Amino acid sequence: MNVLLIGSGGREHALAWKLAQSARLSKLYAAPGNPGIAEHAELVAMDVTDHPTVIGFCKRQQIGLVVVGPEAPLVAGLADDLRAAGIPVFGPDKAAAQLEGSKGFTKDLCARAGIPTAGYVRAGNAADGIARLAPFGLPVVIKADGLAAGKGVVIAMTREEAEAAIRAADGPLVIEEFLAGEEASLFALSDGTTVVPFGSAQDHKRVGDGDTGPNTGGMGAYSPARVLTPALQAQAMREIVEPTVRAMAEEGTPFTGVLYAGLMLTAAGPRLIEYNARFGDPECQVLMPRLESDLLTLMLACAEGRLGEAEAPRFSDRVALTVVMAAKGYPGTPETGGTIGGIDRAEAAGAIVFQAGTKEKDGQLVASGGRVLAVTAEGPTVRWAQKAAYTAVDRIDFPSGFCRHDIGWREVERETKGRVEG
Repeated sequence: MNVLLIGSGGREHALAWKLAQSARLSKLYAAPGNPGIAEHAELVAMDVTDHPTVIGFCKRQQIGLVVVGPEAPLVAGLADDLRAAGIPVFGPDKAAAQLEGSKGFTKDLCARAGIPTAGYVRAGNAADGIARLAPFGLPVVIKADGLAAGKGVVIAMTREEAEAAIRAADGPLVIEEFLAGEEASLFALSDGTTVVPFGSAQDHKRVGDGDTGPNTGGMGAYSPARVLTPALQAQAMREIVEPTVRAMAEEGTPFTGVLYAGLMLTAAGPRLIEYNARFGDPECQVLMPRLESDLLTLMLACAEGRLGEAEAPRFSDRVALTVVMAAKGYPGTPETGGTIGGIDRAEAAGAIVFQAGTKEKDGQLVASGGRVLAVTAEGPTVRWAQKAAYTAVDRIDFPSGFCRHDIGWREVERETKGRVEG
């Protein structure tokens, strides 16, 4: 089967790496891809916002499945147009992608379906938001109501910070009560009717060690997130994910693809923070190395409405941990053009280096974005995987890059405490 992968980031490199292992794959194409993805796929210089061009390519190359990696093409309706042309797609239609594209849409759906989440109000503009801020205590969460690449959330500690965040949202927004607890990410596959869990992870959003500094798209992650115990995962599926898929189907907007639930594990149980309508980045870079099932088979089952007939996804018991190497200046204005070397040395140490913001220039790999590499390693524990990942990071020559040095710290502390107490 010929497959077209849409996207160019670290998430798409991880998907390409895993798809390339499928015995069902004949040829993998990627548009636009990156130098790392080029090791597994033929890159296609194609404007993915031009839907007729994408459809024409799929028909010429007899594409049996299109995998849409990032959220923007989904929210723009690429999956709708491909399906209308008879081309199977892994990813939701535009209406279902509102679960990510509009935080207000998701909050309203939760209210209708009784899905546990934070209390909230919607506001149409800054003046409306400031007027509706009074009932909320501090801290308070301000979210721009739209796509924000993982950076549209502010946890305001003072009213002044909250008002500044509301003004900065520059449009529709959601004001939420602050939930106390630990965050975890739960993934699930859906064909519109059937929904099955697809692993867990814990992301690290803040740019600096010790969870300091501004939010980013993610500076690292590990999987599985053991704080999301089997009992808590079952509860989250039962109370949050399954009712969401059921409500979407009942309202005529069935969700197909991967549903990424950002959860807060509160004293009262799991609460939904927000949904993404695609794999997380960098969570995908720790899910794919642990996945033992054939990814293409599962994606095709989702696209064709046969997930209920497919074998449940299988994951290794080993831990995977990824460290994001970003360009200096990120998450503000990143310093692009910096040379990158030593990836082969890092991979010789047993790591997998997924490329994100990279390009080739004069035969040299250089940085072309904010998050540049995701250095992933595995081990029997988070501590082992963490040590292996940072050993690999030290072998990479990226003078204009930086990374956090404490990815996985919460679980490392729990593992260390458990050994002492044991």
